[in-house]
Amino acid sequence: MIAHSRIFIGLAILLLAAVSSAPARAGGGPENLFLVVNSNSPDSLAVANAFVALRGVPPINVLMLPWTAGTESATIAAFRTDLLTPILRAIDGRKLSPHIDAIVYSSDFPWRIDFAAELPKEIAGNDKFPSGSLTGMTMLYAAVQQSTPGYLDPASNRYWRPLNQDGVPTVTNGFRGWYGWGPQGELMESGGSRYLLSVMLGVTAGRGNTVPEVVASLVSAAAADGTHPKGTIYFMTNSDVRTTTRSSAFPAAVAELKLLGVASEVVVGTLPVGKRDVAGLMTGAADFDWAKSGSTIVPGAICENLTSYGAIFTPTVSQTPLSEFLRAGAAGSSGTVIEPFAIGSKFPHASIQVHYARGASLAEAFYQSVRSPYQLLVVGDPLCQPWAKVPVVEVVVASDSSNLEPDQQLSGLVELEPRAHVPGGGTVDRFELFVDGMRLEQCGLGEHFSLDTLLMSDGYHELRVVAIESSPIETQGRWIMPVFFSNRSRSLTLKVEPTRVKSSGTIRVSVLGKGLENVVVFSMGRVLGRTVGTDATIEVPAELLGRGSVTIRATGRSGSGAANSVNAQPVTIEVTDAAR
Repeated sequence: MIAHSRIFIGLAILLLAAVSSAPARAGGGPENLFLVVNSNSPDSLAVANAFVALRGVPPINVLMLPWTAGTESATIAAFRTDLLTPILRAIDGRKLSPHIDAIVYSSDFPWRIDFAAELPKEIAGNDKFPSGSLTGMTMLYAAVQQSTPGYLDPASNRYWRPLNQDGVPTVTNGFRGWYGWGPQGELMESGGSRYLLSVMLGVTAGRGNTVPEVVASLVSAAAADGTHPKGTIYFMTNSDVRTTTRSSAFPAAVAELKLLGVASEVVVGTLPVGKRDVAGLMTGAADFDWAKSGSTIVPGAICENLTSYGAIFTPTVSQTPLSEFLRAGAAGSSGTVIEPFAIGSKFPHASIQVHYARGASLAEAFYQSVRSPYQLLVVGDPLCQPWAKVPVVEVVVASDSSNLEPDQQLSGLVELEPRAHVPGGGTVDRFELFVDGMRLEQCGLGEHFSLDTLLMSDGYHELRVVAIESSPIETQGRWIMPVFFSNRSRSLTLKVEPTRVKSSGTIRVSVLGKGLENVVVFSMGRVLGRTVGTDATIEVPAELLGRGSVTIRATGRSGSGAANSVNAQPVTIEVTDAAR
């Protein structure tokens, strides 16, 4: 336990260094995902803290959802009532529906959803394994909400990209939750089938990973964005049905990858042996021992194994789980949560590596390559984009072309001019303006944003401008700037002591305000306390925050509406393992 504690603290230091030094360039859209955290689980909190810090997930995009019904399975009724419905209601209630594309779970949620009780009699007798995965059933949320089990359709996912005569997808499409998809996979801006991509950051129960292992994988994945890694994607072949189910598609994928300038090989065996450049892997085997292979996984890699029990984390179950790949450094993997039989449509097609190499995010690559995802659990960093051409964004004040500086004071109406270029070629199609995670406005290239600060609370705010490039992949780049709005006489100061605390300890949060009646103190979607008056101190158990880097925020009010509110500058602290 002490050894794990030291590893976790080391990773937390590395995470903080990465956050403080890296530009805001990760593609895929932290503004476009909704992160669900089990507020009753220290592990779920710790994993979420790491992901939020690494990816800059806005606080409004985080839902603390207490879950106590176990981390292995849930009935579809419980899934629908206690998970899916509260999540969708929270997205809608926070007015995020127009720009949420993915539901992402931290750890300690049930990985299997059992739907036997809802199967029609004519189907029940034929389905010996009536279960789906947490991520697959969430992706197919529209079907799950219906009275008939449409999620069992072998072609339920129309976001799956059809293959051309050469055996590879003609196009790779970026995903937006408001897009519809037609019967032939055609993109429709109205009508069609709609989905929400879904990924689990890690499984920390049973045969899953430790929290330090999950955090290490997330750190590595975030650092891989846009790096165009120098490595080889390996496609393993052997006589096992787990391989022969999809090995016929390997040569076409290798040919397409080589056209993209990405090295790839078809190799006989279970694992690549002695290879130090594994930038991706597709294999099929009941068991494997990665350490004995002597190979090294390149940051950002998708490594994936077709086998029956790859996402069954019960300790007594045989077959190597997907967690072995994350332990070895992969950015993501997948596996089925119940016996799927050797049905190719339930597993990623070889084109997953093609979509990834074209610049899709990890989540997009998975779901464009799986036609029937209801049993497939996808685990890893959904935003990882190693081969993306990430737009570089600049924003200036339109009146004088001056750059905004961190913590700059703004008042009244501010005209902002976004600019961007795409390294390696390409153009930007449009820009989106977010304030504190809320999308306020969109504009085209050469146009301006009009930001009326009078309509918002005074004090601290985070501005984001997201540039979306014009290819079908729609890769995003972002500019993030902390600023202060100053239009009224209200003020609020936040102080947190200590700034480094054990998870068994307590922090003291002090607020000092002017022109206010009360203050709400919160962190990552959870209210920590309220004060009457604006010169007060509250004590908060550190265990509520979870281990890792945690940002504390406060908002003061003197009435209803934004005009009567002010935000304090946030304070970031470090919560360490109690065993240290």
